Amino acid sequence: MLVDGLGDLLVRRITAPLLRQEARLATDVAVRWLNRPQSKELEAWAHGAAERLADTLRRFAERATSDASIAEVAALNLAVHGQYAAAAAAAEPIVGTMPLLRLFVTALRLEYFDIPLTLRLIEGGQSPGQAIQSGFLIGKYGWWPSWLLRIVTERALAGTLDAETILALDRCAFAELSPFQARLARRLLDGESELIATAAHRLEGLGERDAAQRLRDGDLMTVALAARLVPL
Repeated sequence: MLVDGLGDLLVRRITAPLLRQEARLATDVAVRWLNRPQSKELEAWAHGAAERLADTLRRFAERATSDASIAEVAALNLAVHGQYAAAAAAAEPIVGTMPLLRLFVTALRLEYFDIPLTLRLIEGGQSPGQAIQSGFLIGKYGWWPSWLLRIVTERALAGTLDAETILALDRCAFAELSPFQARLARRLLDGESELIATAAHRLEGLGERDAAQRLRDGDLMTVALAARLVPL
């Protein structure tokens, strides 16, 4: 996917016909081999095409032709030789950051994965690892009601999404809260002190003293219980 995607981004920008032909051939053959890595024939063909591309690039570079699109071919040459990080670094000044980010994130091929949110998080300054983890968690729980998805997205963008929050939100999702209870749960999750005190007092009145104390102590897991016990 990376080689194919980089080919889509770069080949059309190559102005020299010979370079464009060699780049397209090397890219196509590399993709065929990567899809069938057990094929010795395709492996030999891919290596041969990659070497021809490298040789052609060297010849054009020696001529120092200004309009030969050498930078695009150099980036593709790195890709067909398996140097994906270097290829991305070489391609970024040509195609821009976001197209490359989308390509690399999509190439992860994670199931239940929120790609747009992951890109927003990376663009907002989060590390790729943190952003990908958040995108995976949110994609996994895409069946949650919209009010919960808004909360989890806000927390992901703020960099405060963690496993405890996910478990608490999941419990709220399973609690099947009414719209009024959902609004209450959101305010409890936001840490409104007066509302927490009121909800804890009600829990105590219902015999749930341990849950009331956990709610006062900031335990998110008790939010669903506190919201569920509010009369409709």
